[in-house]
Amino acid sequence: VAVNKMDTTKWSEDRFNEIIKETSTFIKKVGYNPKAVAFVPISGWHGDNMLEESPNMTWYKGWTKETKGGVVKGKTLLDAIDAIEPPIRPSDKPLRLPLQDVYKIGG
Repeated sequence: VAVNKMDTTKWSEDRFNEIIKETSTFIKKVGYNPKAVAFVPISGWHGDNMLEESPNMTWYKGWTKETKGGVVKGKTLLDAIDAIEPPIRPSDKPLRLPLQDVYKIGG
């Protein structure tokens, strides 16, 4: 979960923790484990914690999430995206493609 616009809160650790608490409650209600989710404070406008660590959030020590393969750690949004495990695709089954729309072209 990318917590954006941290620059508008003056990079407040208290506000970030408040958002984590509220979001974790919601994530749990919809069936996900909050321990398996990375929370990253970012500022998209300034580029803080997107690709590199931000000097504006020295209080942020990074995220940790539990996966089937073990515990994964990181500090940036890019690290969190790279840590997403791709779903297992059943390659032994027939190929299925979603049908978006049907067009009838007369002529």
